[in-house]
Amino acid sequence: MRYGAGDGVASGEESMVASVDECRQALRDLADRLDRNAKSVRERVDLDRTLACRLTDLGAAFHGRLADGRLVELTDGDDPKAKIAMSTTSDDLLALARGELDVTRAVASRRVSIKANPFDLMKLRKLL
Repeated sequence: MRYGAGDGVASGEESMVASVDECRQALRDLADRLDRNAKSVRERVDLDRTLACRLTDLGAAFHGRLADGRLVELTDGDDPKAKIAMSTTSDDLLALARGELDVTRAVASRRVSIKANPFDLMKLRKLL
């Protein structure tokens, strides 16, 4: 389900926003993709950190844990103490999860904000 981000006023083309359910499914799809690649990635990336994903346009969040190249324990809600915090719009999250948006370019263009220590950022880039 997608809905307009506008206030309902008919003023030209209204942008569409992904729903919380679509974002939840996108994160599950990303978790599945990471799981399929975990064996090869685990040898190159040693990362065990809590992760929060904040959707700026929906006011929603998800959190989980990156461990052994996998995204596990994914659930609704924010984790203010997460070691890695990603903020983005719902549509950009979907594009990232589908592989349509490169995380490095997204961060450089400020479509995605990731707060983490520099070593975790390098490891995260290898995962995504």
